[in-house]
Amino acid sequence: MKKLRYGFDLVAMTLLVGLSTYVYAGENSLSNKLYIAAVNPGYSSNTGEMIEIKNISDDDSLSLAGTSLLYVDSNGVTYTLYEFDDGDEMIGESLLFRYKKAPDATEGTYDLVYSSRSLLQNGGVLKIIQNESLVDQLCWGEVDDCATPKFTSSGKKTLVRSFDKLGTDNEFSFASDYVPTFDSEHKSIISTNIPEEKFSQCKDLRFSEILTYYESSKSEQFIELFNSGDEQIQLDGCSIKYKNKFYDLTGIVKAGEYFVRYATDFSLTKNPTSENRIDLIDADGALVDSLTYYNGQKKSVAYAQFGYDKSGKEQWMQTYKATPGEENVYQKWKTCPEGKAINEETGNCVKVTTNDTTLEACPEGKYRNPLTNRCKSYATEASNELKPCADGYERNPETNRCRKITTNTGADYALAQGAYEEKSNFVAIWAIVGVVTLGVGYIVFQYRQEIAKIFRKKQ
Repeated sequence: MKKLRYGFDLVAMTLLVGLSTYVYAGENSLSNKLYIAAVNPGYSSNTGEMIEIKNISDDDSLSLAGTSLLYVDSNGVTYTLYEFDDGDEMIGESLLFRYKKAPDATEGTYDLVYSSRSLLQNGGVLKIIQNESLVDQLCWGEVDDCATPKFTSSGKKTLVRSFDKLGTDNEFSFASDYVPTFDSEHKSIISTNIPEEKFSQCKDLRFSEILTYYESSKSEQFIELFNSGDEQIQLDGCSIKYKNKFYDLTGIVKAGEYFVRYATDFSLTKNPTSENRIDLIDADGALVDSLTYYNGQKKSVAYAQFGYDKSGKEQWMQTYKATPGEENVYQKWKTCPEGKAINEETGNCVKVTTNDTTLEACPEGKYRNPLTNRCKSYATEASNELKPCADGYERNPETNRCRKITTNTGADYALAQGAYEEKSNFVAIWAIVGVVTLGVGYIVFQYRQEIAKIFRKKQ
């Protein structure tokens, strides 16, 4: 009986351990829940190097205890890109990873960063591992048994998973200009790995004005910042980021005042064919503000911020009044030199033609031309004092000038309209008769022999 009881106890304990193990695995298993959604090894200027993983379950949160993100390169070497702590919990739909050394990895544009190595274009395998078990994987290029081709630098594409095609041959495809899911306002993870937010010393700085299309020298180019806060800002450590390069700022900006960074050690594209972006980066690497300027910049014309629209969006406009270091002034048209004014239809400066009341009055019989400000004679009326026109000329009642009289050949008088029509008809009739006569004569001459034979037969 003791042996039987011992056997039942052993079976019960085994079942209990097995059941508890099953329940534990069910609570922590990420299979069929967590997937790699997209990957880009950094060959797209729009997307940048990134890895996106997604929770497709109905669970509001997933425990990431014991979970790691691994990368196996085309040579078979395995790297641990990220290892979650036991207290880490995914509370959003997506997690966006950036490579720490990539230009796109500015704080506030990702959830987590990895630093062990960058992804390769020619091949690799990404894996999500939990408690040494494979949760999901994605491969590309020159690795064993991978059907997905490698990335090409000319394509600049992102490898994206279609979740409505899970388990099929069309599950993965390359997409152009893919935009990963990221919400900077809402955290997607509760993590003990993420340090507390640092104080942003340049957080109150804002882009205010730039001038890129210079007149004669690039030294005219400038970027203006405005301190919108209540305290002065120490700029040391902050920088301007332009075309993936950083340019240091230094000095102090008092509250409500402006700071100007001239392009002494770099050059802004004067009039880009597409949009150009400039970022303000804090001392801790965080993105403080961003400015985008577009094609259509004009020579010596600034691009400046003028308040906000009803939705709270900044309003930027071009102004012919550049004010580096001062409050922005909107000027729609260029300043014309003395003696000229703007033509609002063309935007060009034209000679001033408005009347000047200081000018002396024009002599009798003349008036001031509003276009030239010169004196011009009035059109004189016909009078008995006008000199008679010469023989064969008559007075034009519209201009009071003498004009030649239209006459018939040989006539010594003006030709009346009725007489002209009658004469024209007469000449036309005789012209027709003449043409017919010539035609008949030609026919008779051409067929004179035949006509002669006809007459001889009749005789």
